Amino acid sequence: MGTNQTIGVADVRAVVIKTLAIEDRAGALDAQTSLTSIPELDSLAVLELVVELERRFGITVEDEDVTAEVFETIGSLAAFVAAKSR
Repeated sequence: MGTNQTIGVADVRAVVIKTLAIEDRAGALDAQTSLTSIPELDSLAVLELVVELERRFGITVEDEDVTAEVFETIGSLAAFVAAKSR
């Protein structure tokens, strides 16, 4: 993504859906969706998701960035990714 494009909830939501292979439930996911409510998001999936977010958006996620607050909802994750991309 170029630096003039803003990363939004839809962008991060798409990465979450693809990485976790939950296309069948995509319609039910929005900014308020709790990531902890997604059974596929186990510790290994968190690592896969971090790697994919780094690749897709050109950001670096440090170990200390992986917190319950950042991974609370799709919206909180999108806000984190947007802030990291600035």
